[in-house]
Amino acid sequence: MTTSKPTNSAWTGMVPVDDTALAVTDTGGPGVPVVFLNGQFANQRYWRRVIAELGSQRRHITYDERARGRSKRSADYSFEAVVRDVDVVLAARGVDRALVVGWSYGAFAAAHWASRNPHRAVGAVLVDGAQPYDWLDEAMEQHIRKLFRRMSWFMPLLRPTGLTPRMNAEQMANTNIELGRLARERELGPVLDRITVPTRYVVASGSSFGSKGDGQERIRASLNQVVERNPNIKISVKVPSNHGAILRKDFRAIAEAVREVATLDHVR
Repeated sequence: MTTSKPTNSAWTGMVPVDDTALAVTDTGGPGVPVVFLNGQFANQRYWRRVIAELGSQRRHITYDERARGRSKRSADYSFEAVVRDVDVVLAARGVDRALVVGWSYGAFAAAHWASRNPHRAVGAVLVDGAQPYDWLDEAMEQHIRKLFRRMSWFMPLLRPTGLTPRMNAEQMANTNIELGRLARERELGPVLDRITVPTRYVVASGSSFGSKGDGQERIRASLNQVVERNPNIKISVKVPSNHGAILRKDFRAIAEAVREVATLDHVR
């Protein structure tokens, strides 16, 4: 049962935090508040199909992370800042307990937040992310830096569309490299093992932009050991769409996982 301050009215505005401000949307509504955590350089609009599928009988909270979407720039783009910002947004909206849903980079943030806040997390839905695997080495780190330097010339042209963040090439590369370190089995494994709330994975298929061969499928295979170690974590479904298309093509499967986790909160 939630102890959040109920609200029936929608709200959109800026929430100040540290040296920046985050663009937040709260639909209002009854039921368990659901907070959606975006992909690494994505914005809150990516969740619109999932939210529409879940319907108005739930309260949905979305926001743009620092320098993404309509949020302001910051001096701190660290992963720890991302996790702290979840608390800031929930506090600003009067929410004590929430169900966290994260895609890609956001799945890592959702897993960390659920692991650290067992009494505040209703549960978590992790969409093709937070899969422990050692994919970062020195060669990959140099490749990431080179890739973002090459992309830096056209990134500013796309910023008005909201498709790219207001970050420079070095900042974007650093966040990607940090994610690689966080994904290592010795780092992410213990985080997942400490999760005590219902958690469901929605897993994509095949490869997508930036991946090679069966690399993503090998990463996803690491989840078999995760679910064996922790009975609170299960794979809800493996869908046919790839990593980049999953929110657009398999939003119904994601919504169904959210419904399942919300129902399990009542069982607990």
